[in-house]
Amino acid sequence: MHSESNTSLIRLRRSIKPAQLSDRPVSDKILREIIENATWAPTHGMTEPWRFTVYQGAARKRLADFLASTYKSITPPEQFKPNKYEALGKSPLFGPVVIAVGMERQESEKISELDEVMAVACAVQNMHLTCASHGLGGFWSTNVAATSDAMRDFTGLKPKDRSLGLFYIGYPNCEWPTSQRQPADEKIQWVHE
Repeated sequence: MHSESNTSLIRLRRSIKPAQLSDRPVSDKILREIIENATWAPTHGMTEPWRFTVYQGAARKRLADFLASTYKSITPPEQFKPNKYEALGKSPLFGPVVIAVGMERQESEKISELDEVMAVACAVQNMHLTCASHGLGGFWSTNVAATSDAMRDFTGLKPKDRSLGLFYIGYPNCEWPTSQRQPADEKIQWVHE
């Protein structure tokens, strides 16, 4: 069931940074479609390990304050960058939606943690493609504060779970970016025997 439009959508998808997102609201209907499509990602053993915490409105300010203070508390003084601290305190306020992406570890741990992380990555790709289909920008941020144990705890995940970053969603306040890729043949090794 190949469709030229599916190929076009995959090639249209772009990472659009939070500062490039407008404050135009995203409808609840579209937001629910984005998250529902995420839940249709491949999942080994049907564990469905993805967990999402959606921040909108004033909750984004609480998230921004948390990110900045977490960065400051977990960064050694010699590595601390004031501009990064300031950016973390502002980024969640640019677009209308920020989703904390988490991975809930299977109780038995039968499925490997790597399999679970890859399943969540597939879920994020589904979100990103759904965003692109609606003209929405998406950006997956995996900065040190967003992937910290403190972030895991902030979103209510358990000790064996993982915070895998933040996914920003909004309508771009810029032209849709163009991109290109190196030829696929440069990255393929064909083995026939």
